[in-house]
Amino acid sequence: MDLVVGIDIGGTKTKIGLVDKEGVCLESLYFRTREYPDLTVYLNKVQESVHELTTRLPKDVHLLGCGIGAPNASSRNGTIENASNLVWKGTVPILARLQEKMPMPMRIMNDASAAALGEMLFGNAKEMTDFIAITLGTGFGAGIVANGKLIDGYDGFAGELGHVDMTLGDGRVTGLGVKGGLEAYVSATGLKRTILYMLSKHMDESKFRSISYNDLHGEDITQAAEEGDPIALKAFEYTADILGLALANFTAFTQPEAFFLMGGLINSGKWIWEPLQRQFEHYLLDVYKGKVKLLRSGLPPKTTAISGAAALIWEDYR
Repeated sequence: MDLVVGIDIGGTKTKIGLVDKEGVCLESLYFRTREYPDLTVYLNKVQESVHELTTRLPKDVHLLGCGIGAPNASSRNGTIENASNLVWKGTVPILARLQEKMPMPMRIMNDASAAALGEMLFGNAKEMTDFIAITLGTGFGAGIVANGKLIDGYDGFAGELGHVDMTLGDGRVTGLGVKGGLEAYVSATGLKRTILYMLSKHMDESKFRSISYNDLHGEDITQAAEEGDPIALKAFEYTADILGLALANFTAFTQPEAFFLMGGLINSGKWIWEPLQRQFEHYLLDVYKGKVKLLRSGLPPKTTAISGAAALIWEDYR
């Protein structure tokens, strides 16, 4: 049975799975990235995890290769460079180091670009030539497809839209030190920071007045919105307004047919989705109004990033 290893290296979790030619993840597992600050120990854990996954399957497995999605990953250099949300700093030669342990065809790419490729091969973008995939997890990522081609960039770092300044240098700082950077507002961690901001700005009663930042989780904010908590509702409106403006601005770059949104923040459902659609349409230039769709990913929700990473290898078999 031919399968591909898909690895999603996130700031919180590393997710690994075995993916078939249809983009279906047959087996998967995860572990916490931050528990492995030593790169050698981390790569040993990856190798062990892949072996464990292959033993779970009843048939003999032939691994065609390994695709890796990671923040600040250079597809040209095989490195992760200065990633703000990862425990390893500087330039990390992760592709070469992992190939020493797992000799097989291997590619790495910005996680959002990998997600875009996965959407094109396996998801809802199969018939599209112009779209942008947006990942909203610990950070904010973007994978851009124009004229049927993934925009990789000169050095493989295209799509770092999470660090676009949305406030003219007078706002929250991202992990890369950008003041007013988008990911500091529109991400799972950005939403938590917005809760604190709303608590300081408004006097409404809220369950969050008795919860510390470290005990605050995205699921709590969604639940509070469902219960009518005014601070949670204001936080979602604020987040949607900033994201709507950003997506309207990005539309002017490549005029995508659609944006595909994926990641933890989108799991908040209508609380983020409804104000986002309203604000996005409001900010669009007239020439674009009514033409650009906001869509959810067509990849399996729990293994979206794994399937996207695996697409880096499966692309060569299409």
